[in-house]
Amino acid sequence: MALSETENGCPGGEGGESIVQTCVLGGFSESSETRALLSSLLEVHGDIATTESATQRFLVIMNRYQEQPHLLDPHLEWMLDMLLELVRSETSPASLVHLAFKFLYITCKVRGYKIFMQLLPHEVADVQPVLDLLSKQDPNDSETWETRYMLLLWLSMTCLIPFDLYRLDGHLGSDGGKVREPTMDRILAIAKSYLLVSDSPRDAASVLVSKFMTRPDVKQKCLGEFLDWSLTAISQTNDESIGDIMVLDGALQSLATLFKHGKRDDVLQYAPAVMRCLEQKRLSESSQAMLRKLGVKLIQRLGLTFLKPRLAAWRYQRGNRSLAANLSASQSTTVSTAAPPVAEARDVEEDYDIPEEVETVIEHLLLGLKDMETIVRWSAAKGIGRVTGRLPKELADEVVGSVLDCFSFQETDNAWHGGCLALAELGRRGLLLPSRLTDVVPLIVKSLTYDEKRGACSVGSNVRDAACYVCWSFARAYEPKELEPFVTQIASSLVITAVFDRNVNCRRAASAAFQENVGRQGTFPHGIDILTAADYFAVGNLNNCYLNISVYVASFPQYTKAMIDHLIAMKINHWDGVIRELATKALHNLTPQAPDYMATTVLPQLLPVAVGVDLHGRHGAILACAEITHALYKLGRQTNRTVVDIISSECVDRLKNIHHTLNDRKQYRGFGGELMRPAMCCLIEKLSLSKLPFKNEPVISGWQWLIDDTIKSSVKDANMVAVVSALSALCEEYYQSELGTADSQMQEVLVSQYIEGLKSHQMLTRCGSALALGCLPGFMIHGKLKQILEGLTQMCTVSQKEGTFTESRRDAVRAIAQVVVKVAVCAHGSPDSALCSENVAEVYGALLNRMNDYTTDSRGDVGAWVREAAMSSLMEVTLLVAGSAPEILQPDLVKCMMCCLAQQAGEKIDRYRAHAGNAFLRLLHSTEPAVPHIPQREELMSIFPVETTTSLNWNAPSQAFKYITQLLGLPQYQYHTLLGITVSVGGITESTVHFSSLSLFDHLRGIQDHSAALTQFGDVLLSIFRDNLRNDRVSIPFLKMLNQILANSCFEIFTTQENHPFCLDLLNLCKEFRKAKAISKLRACISVLCGLIQFQGDVRKKVLSQLLMLLSHSFPVIRKTTASQMYEMLLTYDDVIEPEVLDDVMTLLSDTNWEGDLSTVRTQRNQLCDWLGVPRPQAVTKVS
Repeated sequence: MALSETENGCPGGEGGESIVQTCVLGGFSESSETRALLSSLLEVHGDIATTESATQRFLVIMNRYQEQPHLLDPHLEWMLDMLLELVRSETSPASLVHLAFKFLYITCKVRGYKIFMQLLPHEVADVQPVLDLLSKQDPNDSETWETRYMLLLWLSMTCLIPFDLYRLDGHLGSDGGKVREPTMDRILAIAKSYLLVSDSPRDAASVLVSKFMTRPDVKQKCLGEFLDWSLTAISQTNDESIGDIMVLDGALQSLATLFKHGKRDDVLQYAPAVMRCLEQKRLSESSQAMLRKLGVKLIQRLGLTFLKPRLAAWRYQRGNRSLAANLSASQSTTVSTAAPPVAEARDVEEDYDIPEEVETVIEHLLLGLKDMETIVRWSAAKGIGRVTGRLPKELADEVVGSVLDCFSFQETDNAWHGGCLALAELGRRGLLLPSRLTDVVPLIVKSLTYDEKRGACSVGSNVRDAACYVCWSFARAYEPKELEPFVTQIASSLVITAVFDRNVNCRRAASAAFQENVGRQGTFPHGIDILTAADYFAVGNLNNCYLNISVYVASFPQYTKAMIDHLIAMKINHWDGVIRELATKALHNLTPQAPDYMATTVLPQLLPVAVGVDLHGRHGAILACAEITHALYKLGRQTNRTVVDIISSECVDRLKNIHHTLNDRKQYRGFGGELMRPAMCCLIEKLSLSKLPFKNEPVISGWQWLIDDTIKSSVKDANMVAVVSALSALCEEYYQSELGTADSQMQEVLVSQYIEGLKSHQMLTRCGSALALGCLPGFMIHGKLKQILEGLTQMCTVSQKEGTFTESRRDAVRAIAQVVVKVAVCAHGSPDSALCSENVAEVYGALLNRMNDYTTDSRGDVGAWVREAAMSSLMEVTLLVAGSAPEILQPDLVKCMMCCLAQQAGEKIDRYRAHAGNAFLRLLHSTEPAVPHIPQREELMSIFPVETTTSLNWNAPSQAFKYITQLLGLPQYQYHTLLGITVSVGGITESTVHFSSLSLFDHLRGIQDHSAALTQFGDVLLSIFRDNLRNDRVSIPFLKMLNQILANSCFEIFTTQENHPFCLDLLNLCKEFRKAKAISKLRACISVLCGLIQFQGDVRKKVLSQLLMLLSHSFPVIRKTTASQMYEMLLTYDDVIEPEVLDDVMTLLSDTNWEGDLSTVRTQRNQLCDWLGVPRPQAVTKVS
């Protein structure tokens, strides 16, 4: 309902302009392409692939116009002509005819059958061809249902010819020995048969019935018989089997369309019989929603048949329904009241003749309003509106009263939703008189906030959306003076729904309804201003609604208290924790708009709830008390008043006693404790920040106990934020003996306790203790810095060796940076109170060691959390030291840090690569302060100009690796950069492997002709290989990268020299892997050995010897892989062995079953050794 015609179905966008650009089409721009596509059907129909391609393209074109199908209207005629030409052609094969009908159906689906079928030709000459073509179709063929659907619609149009059908029969003599069937009977038989099918042609058959059975010549002969057939079908079926459901569906559809299009005089005599049949069938109790919907649809049509068509004289008439007409009328000096039509004047004098069946019809429709399915309720609501429009005023008012009965709290959300839909229909049709608005508006206001909890969630979003629709329809239905008494209620309720509803559809619906009222009524206070802030797109973001839009709207006095009251009554006790938290933050932001109301009314109202029974209410109330108190403190500070001057002493005492009450009731335990603990921590933080005078009172020790117990209770990461924030605020306010000096007793207790917590066997307790140390204010750390740093560093070192407690290491690394930032940086200070020349190396060492944390578990590379924290901490500490005492930054520390960041910036995980890259550029380009001793700064500045800090997207491998590989040309960074790139080139993510390989080979091509540079690169490569031989995280990707380098002939300059040292060293390192057990490592090693064969000299024999030993490896899969890769190697490098034995070697490699028995395989391997001139490997006997 909230979507306008141009917005419906659009993809998300930033604002209205982008929506218009992407969604509103100016015309049928694909006209020429469509014409070419339709012309090509003659050529493509025989091939499945080309047919499917053409169909898909046509679907894509047509689906663009689902929202604006009228743009197709000027082009439908020629499209239809082209397709029907293919259908009518006698030379067209069946496949082409079916394809043409499929294209016709796609067009019909987009434009709508009611419009499209009017364009189908309906000459007398079309009847027999269409009928004959339809008779030839197989109703069970699932591939050609579009053909049958379109033929039935076409036949429906041909039934409109103004001649008796018997004239088309001519002589019904024998035709080939058979008596021809009359046209009328043939059409009726086809209609009946297709009403019983299970696919879409059933819907088209009901349209055929409505057109065919209402013909003057047909209704005399066949109408009664058809109705008997339909009623028999209804009464003899049930809704338990699929077949019977389809029969019921077809019969009900046909009857509904028949009573819709048939003349009242023709069908009135049959209506009571149909009504009795429906009552006996009890469709409202069916389990099939579609059958219940069709039952309601048919019953409302019967009701309209029982009542004479009339326009009720008593209905409310606003006058112009056009907005432009309303505006022009309001600007003119005299507005003429529209005179009632003559028909209405006569209607006043006529007596209404209301059959008894009408009461039954209305009962069924009212029951339909409470159905569990929306489609049934919506149909019933429209039926209520249509039938009520033909009733006298008194009876219509009774119907309205019955609809209002749906709005009882004993009714389900379905009844409320159906009631809203019915009221909207009645209001839209002028059948809800202004005298009833006093009863209706309060119910609609309730519906706008209807939210019933069901288990762990709630229902009612559909009710609130429908209530917005009611408000929208009322804006169009009534004069401003009629709604003026209710403007305040409606406006406040709509604004509250638009800003505070949990469901985005409801917020947007309320915004649209508010906009309609502002435009049509013009009486909503500050309507234009509010609409500008709370438009359709602005209300899409929940945080924006609660924290920003609500503040702006509440600045208008008419809405302030209503919004606050709604948050207190409906949102702080909401089932969704996110809504509760947002509501409390909104109350904080709204406090400046009504500080006295908050202090004297809202806060005393919340305090009993804060210690109440309801868990969600208690949680929300505690958070709300915290936020409101802090907001009042900030307001008081502006006028030099304390918070105790603003709120009553009774409220202060009750705030102080909340913890004691909850603790006595043991409400910190169990599931409720998970909510209460962070809520109370939030209260502690806000009351501490509000400087409540509780120093040295018992409540402080109670609060401290709660914080310490929560840290030990292994709370989740999300809740730990609230705990450490509370601890920090508590220390800041209550643990200073004098300004800037800690209470020595509390300092000793807390620091010792949290350092001891770092040794806990509970991982979350370690995390909490580390974060607690990190959040302590500077005066609490003073004199304890060395002790804290030692505890954090020791915990990191021990747990990293054991590969456990990864999250605690992450938090410890963060804590180190937080602690260092809070103490002074002084070159000659004490290592127990400041970061100085004595302990700076220790701090950097602890952080740099964490940059090598590659711990993995079932969750993957969890060490990345620690590395990310270490990068952030290093950047913070370095910028702090560079600004305060740059002389204590040693060159080797800066070099090691920058190299580690360069390594991380070349690795495979996008998020951490981006984090490292941004930190690297931040340190490189920092000017205030400038970081000293960065190696090769000038070269780095040329590779990474200042603009790269904003333009370079490190998350995109296509951008990042082009820059990172340039560091390979800088000797200081070459080792670490290549180490990082190794895991990317040898990784498994396709995009990362592709772009990192591309950039690496570009660099290698640039130095390929420079022997010194290539030698240096080779030495670094060997150094990385040597250092990581036992490290599978590096060695396996390294072998994959090396295989690619060798395959791309990057070391071609070395291959011209015999027995080049690079090749020999590489071969010796590869030998270390021969006894490895990891299949992936062995396979990668085989590929590298095959690549080494390109080097000249004796090394070839050594390489072949290693490969031949792998041919008799204990793993069959390794033997098979080695043989396969050796075969490919010999095809590539044909100078490896003598030509006379080449064929024999290739045959043996390809024909031998290398996965067979090891003794047989060794015989074949030894044969290869003899042919290749390599000594046979000797089995080594193990000495026991």
